[in-house]
Amino acid sequence: MSNPPSRRTFFKLGGAVGAGLAFSGIPPFAASAEVLRPAVADLVPDDRATTLWYPAPAAEDKIIEQGLPIGNGRIGALVGGDPAADFLYLADASLWTGGANDVLEDDGQFPYEREKFGTLGLLAKVRISVPAHTGVTDYRRTLDLSNGVVVITYRHQGVRYRREYFASHPDDVVVIRFSGGPVTGSVSLEPTRGETMSGEGFTGTFGNGLKYACAASGGTTFSGSRDVVVVLSGGTNYVPDAARKFLDASLDPLALAKDKAAKALRAGGDALLATHVADYRRLYDRMSVDLGRSPSSKRALDSWSRLVARHDDPATPDPELEASYLQFGRYLTITGSRDGLPMGLQGLWQNNNTPDWMSDYHTDINLQMNYWLADRAGLPGSFTALADYCLAQLPVWTDSTKRLFNDPRNRFRNTSGKVAGWAVAFSTNIYGGSGWWWHPGGNAWLCNSLWDHYAFTQDKAYLARIYPLLKGAAEFWDARLVTTTVDGREVLVDDHDWSPEHGPQDARGITYAQEIVWDLFEHYREAVAVLGRDRAYGDRIAGLQRKLYLPKVSPASGWLEEWMTPDNLGETTHRHLSPLIGFFPGDRIAADTSPPELLDGVRNLLVARGMDSFGWATAWRSACWARLKDADRAYQLLLTVLRPSVANGNGTAPNFFDMYSQGSYTIFQIDANLGAPTAMVEMLVYSRPGVIELLPALPSAWAASGRVTGIGARGGFEVDLSWRDGKVTRAVIRSVGGTRTEVRAGAWRRMITLRPGASVTVEPR
Repeated sequence: MSNPPSRRTFFKLGGAVGAGLAFSGIPPFAASAEVLRPAVADLVPDDRATTLWYPAPAAEDKIIEQGLPIGNGRIGALVGGDPAADFLYLADASLWTGGANDVLEDDGQFPYEREKFGTLGLLAKVRISVPAHTGVTDYRRTLDLSNGVVVITYRHQGVRYRREYFASHPDDVVVIRFSGGPVTGSVSLEPTRGETMSGEGFTGTFGNGLKYACAASGGTTFSGSRDVVVVLSGGTNYVPDAARKFLDASLDPLALAKDKAAKALRAGGDALLATHVADYRRLYDRMSVDLGRSPSSKRALDSWSRLVARHDDPATPDPELEASYLQFGRYLTITGSRDGLPMGLQGLWQNNNTPDWMSDYHTDINLQMNYWLADRAGLPGSFTALADYCLAQLPVWTDSTKRLFNDPRNRFRNTSGKVAGWAVAFSTNIYGGSGWWWHPGGNAWLCNSLWDHYAFTQDKAYLARIYPLLKGAAEFWDARLVTTTVDGREVLVDDHDWSPEHGPQDARGITYAQEIVWDLFEHYREAVAVLGRDRAYGDRIAGLQRKLYLPKVSPASGWLEEWMTPDNLGETTHRHLSPLIGFFPGDRIAADTSPPELLDGVRNLLVARGMDSFGWATAWRSACWARLKDADRAYQLLLTVLRPSVANGNGTAPNFFDMYSQGSYTIFQIDANLGAPTAMVEMLVYSRPGVIELLPALPSAWAASGRVTGIGARGGFEVDLSWRDGKVTRAVIRSVGGTRTEVRAGAWRRMITLRPGASVTVEPR
C-alpha cells in the first residue's frame, strides 16, 4: 500500500471508466448517493489485527471449506488466493429461482424442489491469471477481521506482492487491488448457467421473470502494472415488494451494474479501501473481546493448525482462538446481513447452483439462530434484514394461509374450521413461497426473534413496524387453539402438530407449540401496552394465555415432557431441542424464577439429548447449559463445535465455516457460526428485561482475566465487563433506551436507574 502508484491500471467498461466486472440487487440498484470518503484508510495495524491466516491458497474443489468469505450484506464472494491462478465465487442474495409455490401437493403440503420452490445459487466465477507468479515464497493468506479485508502476500523474484479483496457496502461493489511490483495477467468472467458472454458481459432471465446481469470488458488484461484495481458489481431486478410480485420489470441490471462500477472506480483504490474500512469498523469496533492470553506455542500456528492443536490438546486452553471465533461470527453478521435480504442456510456464500435444501430459510431453528448474535454482539443494525424480510413477505404469507392452510388434505389444518392471520412452512423463499410441510409454530418463533430485537433496543418505532406480524400471528393462534380438559380443568392446546423434527405428526398440545405460543401472547400483550393499540384484543389474548396448557415434568423419565404425555414418543438423542424453546431462546422457564423440579426436568432432558450433534444443535445445547449456569458443559459443547471437520465429519472447516456431515460429504451451514458465539456471550452475560447477570457461566479456560466491551443486554442496555480470577472487577452499564434493571454478579446485587444514553460503573465486591 505504500508502493509508488506508477502505471496504475483501470479497465474500460462500456466506454466509461469502469472495472472489469459488475453486479447488484437489493435494494434494487437504488440511485447511488455520493459517498463521503475518508482521505486515508484507518487500518488496524497487522500486529494488532485479529486475523485468520493460512500458509497456502485454497483448493478450488474445497472452496467451501477453505475459501475466505467477503461480503457487504448483498454481494458475497469466496476468495481462493492463488497468486498465479486465482478465483472468486460470487453470489447475490436475491439470485433466486422459483416463485410463490402455492399449489399444494396431494398431502396438503408444499412442493419442495428446485423448479417450483426455487434455489439460491452462484452469480458468476471470476478468474484471475498472473501466469508468471508460480513458485512464490513467503506466502500468507489472511482474513483480517479487524479491517474486513482478505489479503494475500508473497514474494516473487525478490519482490513482495500484496493483493486485497473486500466488498464495500457504501459503494456496493467488490474490489480487488494488486500492489507491490509489476504484474502482467488477465481477469475474466465465467458464467455458471451457460449464459453467453457478449462484449460487456452477460445477462439472463429466470423462468420466474427475475433478470440478472454480470458485466465485464471481455478479456481484461494488464501488463507490467504496479497498481491494478478491479471493481466487481452486478445483480438482479428483485424488489422486496409483494404488490409488484417482488420484481421491478423497469430495472436494467446490466446498465445499473456498469454505472455503479464506473462510479466506484473513479474514486480510486485508496479511497475505496478507506471508505470500506471506515464503514466496516464503525460496526466491528462496537465490541471488543479479550478472553485471556494464549500460549506462544499456539499463537505461532496458522489457523487450521491451531484448531487441530486445540482439539488434540484439550488440557491447554487457547482463549485467543476462541475470541477470534466469536469475532468471526460478528464478521459474518456484518458482511452477511445489512439492509437487504437476511441470511439463509449458507448466508451469502455458495460454491454451486444446487445447494442442499436450496440454501433457503428454515423456520424451525436455522433462520432464528442466524439472528441470535446480532443484538448481543453490538450489531443491532444487522438484525433489521430479518424484520424487513418478514414484513415484505407478510401479504403473501397471509393470503396463502387464508386460502390453503385449512385444505382438507393438510394434516395440520385447524379442526375448528377457522383460520386467520398468517403462517409459514418449514422452508420459505424470497417470493412469499413456502416449501415442505406447514409449520404452525413457525410464525410464533419468528415473532420471538422479532420481539427480542425490541427487547434489546427499546425502539418503539421498530415495535410499531413489526406490530402487524405480532398481531397476525396471535390471530392465527386465536383461531387454532382447541379446548381440552386436563386434571379437571379446561385448557387450550395446539391442534394436530409435530414436534420438530421427530415423533408423531398428529399430536396435540406439544410442548414446543405451547411454549412458543405462550411467548407470542406475552409479547403481543406487551406490544399492546407499549403502543396503546387494540386494548380489547390484547385483553382477549391475555385470557387465552391464562388458559394455555403448560408442560410438566414426566414422572417416568424425569424430563420436561415433549408431548402431552409422560412417554417419550421420539428419539432420545434427537438433534432438536424443540421442547426447551421456553427456556432458550424463551424466558418463561428461568434458572432464578422457575420451580426446582421444572429446572430439573430441563436439565434431565438436556442430559438425555447428549453432548454431541450437528453444529447448530450443539450450539443450542451450549446456550441452554449456559442458562443453567453450568460453565463446564457449556464450554465443552463450544469445543465440540470447534473440533476440526475431517473425513466428512461435523465440525469447523479450515476457513472456520461450520460443516454439517451428510456421511459421504459435508455441507456448510452458517447457523452454528452464529449460534456458538451467542452461547459464548451467554456465558459472559445473561439478560432479560429487569435483570443483567454478569459471568453466569464463565469457563475456567477464560477465568484468569478478560475484558469484553459492547455486549447487548435485553431491557435496553450495553455492558462493558472486566474480570480477574473468575470474579467481576468492573462493569459499565450503558442505557440505549432502558431505564431500570438489576445488575447481578454472584451473590452481589444492585438496582440501577439510568436516563437513556447515560451510564454507570459498578465494581462488585
